[in-house]
Amino acid sequence: MQLIPTRRNNPTTIMKTSEIFRFMVLGALALSMCSCTEDSPKTVWPEDNADTQDVPVAQLGSFAKGADVSWVTELENAGYTFQNQQGTAKELMELLRDDCGVNSIRLRVFVNPERDAEINGWCSVDDAVIKARRAHDLGLRVMIDFHFSDTWADPGKQGIPSAWEGMTLDETLAAMTDHVNDMMTALKRYDIEPEWVQIGNETRTGMMWPLGSYDNEDNFSRMVTAGSRAVKAVFPNATVIVHCDCGNEYNLYSRLFGKLKVDGAEYDMIGMSLYPDEATWQKDVNDCITNVPKVQNEFGKPVMLCEVGFDYSKPEIAEQIMSQLMTDGQNAGLKGIFWWEPEAPSERGYTKGCFDQNGAPTAALNPFVKD
Repeated sequence: MQLIPTRRNNPTTIMKTSEIFRFMVLGALALSMCSCTEDSPKTVWPEDNADTQDVPVAQLGSFAKGADVSWVTELENAGYTFQNQQGTAKELMELLRDDCGVNSIRLRVFVNPERDAEINGWCSVDDAVIKARRAHDLGLRVMIDFHFSDTWADPGKQGIPSAWEGMTLDETLAAMTDHVNDMMTALKRYDIEPEWVQIGNETRTGMMWPLGSYDNEDNFSRMVTAGSRAVKAVFPNATVIVHCDCGNEYNLYSRLFGKLKVDGAEYDMIGMSLYPDEATWQKDVNDCITNVPKVQNEFGKPVMLCEVGFDYSKPEIAEQIMSQLMTDGQNAGLKGIFWWEPEAPSERGYTKGCFDQNGAPTAALNPFVKD
């Protein structure tokens, strides 16, 4: 099978995060992560009895208006700040909530990111918990996105964690279970219950190659089930998502989720990605919306748009895309939309965010506010 190239514009160029998270809750305790470089992340754990503001959580089960902001701590360390369209400086998640209508945050998790020279320790369990705490204290809902890799996982790259290389399938399933349990119990320590948990990222070709490749017997399906059971052991009510790219291409979904159905894999929701091309964005969006009820009816699972992105320099088109997804997408049964790294500055290599050069949101997220 020919694998598509990764769609991200060298995102690993954004690789430094805050040693002190400036907007963490009051009272924090610094604990060093295992890493060998001076620029590596430090874990700042909130005190168990931290006096945090009692903010009501957005209604569970309502339409998710979300953003994946996993880069936020890295960008803060690099000196980036954020502001609303009126020029008032704000912490990113607070800005997204108050000015952009966001009610949900998505956060990725790598296994041993300190073993990858470019990732350099970011998006570890500890780092993800800190960001989840920030989201939770703002009343935002949380999605956790497990990559099951030390670095980026997508259709063109699903590398097994270095510490798991050479393991048998059963040993790998046990390692997966331990990794998921570590993340879930760390969240539970702070009374954070994730509403959704993704088992793998854009896994149409499977995960943790070659052991979990799509065409390697039922290994991938067993991995999905193991991850799902590990989540449910800690949070029985969490919605487990299996994620595929190219939400506008129905055949990919029929193939992947057809296999999971035959194998009896356990999961609750289908996740999509959609990165429309400028020349064909209307068709891409229409096809994606058309696929939502088709996929839902064929496999009996609700559908979430876990990633969306478009050229930051074309906010007027991005706003049209989001407006159509918010209206026609919801009417088709879509359960939510997450913009992938809206805050990403274009000069760092990724150009499908939706903030301008001043660190302010463009019009792309306006449909979240208008809804």
